Amino acid sequence: MSNKLFFGILFLAVLNSCLKEEIPVPKHQPEDVIMNEVNLSSDYKWQIYFNLEENKVVGEHLKTIWDLGFESEPDNHNIILNSSKAMCVYPTNETDLQFVNDTVNYTSNKKFDEPNGDLTKTAIGDWTSGKVYIIDSGFDEVGAHLGFYKVKFLAADENTYEFVMAPLSSSVHDTILLPVDDAYNFSFFNLSTGQQVMVEPPKEDWDLVFTQYTHIFYQPAQTPYLVTGCLLNRYQTKAVLDETTSFEDVNLELASALQLAGDINVPGYNWKEFSGDNFITHSNKTYIIQDQSGFFYKWRFIDFYSATGEKGNPVWEYQKL
Repeated sequence: MSNKLFFGILFLAVLNSCLKEEIPVPKHQPEDVIMNEVNLSSDYKWQIYFNLEENKVVGEHLKTIWDLGFESEPDNHNIILNSSKAMCVYPTNETDLQFVNDTVNYTSNKKFDEPNGDLTKTAIGDWTSGKVYIIDSGFDEVGAHLGFYKVKFLAADENTYEFVMAPLSSSVHDTILLPVDDAYNFSFFNLSTGQQVMVEPPKEDWDLVFTQYTHIFYQPAQTPYLVTGCLLNRYQTKAVLDETTSFEDVNLELASALQLAGDINVPGYNWKEFSGDNFITHSNKTYIIQDQSGFFYKWRFIDFYSATGEKGNPVWEYQKL
């Protein structure tokens, strides 16, 4: 055997030995199971935003501080209602605000946003028709009605929405130029103050919001109902409910094989139910959530009461898979 051939075989053997040592990949290990909770208060007056990766609250505010949300995506211009106040809209055929002064003849056409967050099925819908909308601002946490307004949406581009608004009975209206920033899902507006308000954190900073919201029961007839629960961030966040696999047995392989959805109400409200005088939590319902970074989590609610017995206090445990 020549020296060149000998050293060539020796080199390949050494190289192969090194490669064999580098091939093994450590077995994937999920992180620890974490428990946490938030307090919405017993009258459900707070909206609270949560970051899964950091396991912390990243924003909170009273649910009554906003009425309308204007989509910040440059190519889309949908407008949502604050469903935590049971807000709704009465479309009209009028194009001039001065001819709309009450709800007579309009209440039979009441519209709500779809609870799943579908932006093609909002109460306001295609506002480019130039028609006036009567907006019912809903109710605060003690059930007081917050008034009616009339709004006509005029134009929108990637930076600004323009609209005119007034209290329903008023003959004087304001023209609003509302700036938007695509670092956020929406730009928010308070009709009673006529001012823009900061509501959601930047869209990349949160995953879930705990809040009241309006659910629509469609049988036997459309019935809106305020419920309290958990909604997804609309920005690249998905989830699915698994009721067949125990929380302990859900792993990354199973989670990544499931078909997750972007409906914001996948966690929703019915992980609990009212029975007798108390809420019962269904801890057998396991939710698989995929955040905007692509990481999977398994999640289950274990209580709706604080340690002192106050309702409106979701308690959960979850694990990064």
